[in-house]
Amino acid sequence: MGHFIVIGAGQAGASLVAKLRKDGFDGDITLIGAEDALPYQRPPLSKAYLLGEMEKERLYLRPESFYAENNISLRLGETVTAIDPTAKTVTCGTEVLTYDQLALTTGSHPRHLPAAIGGDLDGVHVVRGLADVDAMAPEVTSGKRALIVGGGYIGLEAAAVCAKRGVSVVLVEMADRILQRVAAPETSNYFRALHGSHGVDLRESVGLDRLIAEAGRVTGAVLSDGSNLAVDFVVVGVGISPATELAKAAGLSLENGIQTDAQGRTSDPAIWAAGDCASFPFQGQRIRLESVPNAIDQAEVVAQNMLGANKDYTAQPWFWSDQYDVKLQIAGLNTGYDRVVTRQGQGRQASFWYFKDAQLLAVDAMNDPRAYMVGKRLIDAGKTADPAVVADPDADLKPLLKA
Repeated sequence: MGHFIVIGAGQAGASLVAKLRKDGFDGDITLIGAEDALPYQRPPLSKAYLLGEMEKERLYLRPESFYAENNISLRLGETVTAIDPTAKTVTCGTEVLTYDQLALTTGSHPRHLPAAIGGDLDGVHVVRGLADVDAMAPEVTSGKRALIVGGGYIGLEAAAVCAKRGVSVVLVEMADRILQRVAAPETSNYFRALHGSHGVDLRESVGLDRLIAEAGRVTGAVLSDGSNLAVDFVVVGVGISPATELAKAAGLSLENGIQTDAQGRTSDPAIWAAGDCASFPFQGQRIRLESVPNAIDQAEVVAQNMLGANKDYTAQPWFWSDQYDVKLQIAGLNTGYDRVVTRQGQGRQASFWYFKDAQLLAVDAMNDPRAYMVGKRLIDAGKTADPAVVADPDADLKPLLKA
């Protein structure tokens, strides 16, 4: 059956190798990861783990014994430096490994602040991997002063954790509003109010001009509006970029990530890609989904196709974010929406329904699992919802599923 190599030991890579074995592949499998830790789940890093509410061992997707029992060669703390598609080899350290099929689940990199404005100072953190959060955790203590750069979900989640730990938080967002790239103004307004109620100083249309340091450590910040802040540490949440360096060097086609067909195959028929790093066709466009559900589902379809299934991956996008006592659940993609219908519940409960013409595209549901569940089922089935029913907080949503 040959040798299958998977580069990238995150959620997608771990899901892919497990699916290969589950579906009966009895050849050799090698999973290579640059981090020393066993494959782990990332979402709790910036939430429960940073808050000290989750032990490191609970982050691991599977115990180490799983890989040995399933005859999966797990190579951690190793970096692949080259792929040769013609020879079908990968270079890992001083070793050259030969593959029959290769899967790239290389994930993504956090964007850093430029060194010219202080991005490489001590006390400046990104939130992506286990080592990042372990480095930041000692800073997140009561009485400290934090600057959060970026008002996307990563920045807002970091702000929530810091505020819960008694840190004084200023969050700056260069755009006109937080979440501008990913959500409607209604959702931005909801989370602006939520963070304000927890004491976060949230400043929109304000960027970072530069950081100030003493002895190589950040001590302050100058903002684009000329204001000065004294800060003890900085958290940078300005997005991620797909990890495409290996693919590019190997001559694979790129388009906002590693370009794949509907089955996860790259421009080389023996090389596949899944997870954050992969861009794929979806409803007449090409997208890249940065989410755990996509990493799992896409990787499992790729595993099946590596075994000859010839199965298209049909994405059903959904996401979540936890901030304070609010659980945000998102179903669908809101790209191209022209109308938002608000369903207001009790207290913090609310949902925002995105439509294009008469078609339901997406739902943002805050502390409203029923709205999320109904919205997701409608979207997955290609159905829509009656806006009048959605807007009536007393109306039962479940009959929409039978329409």
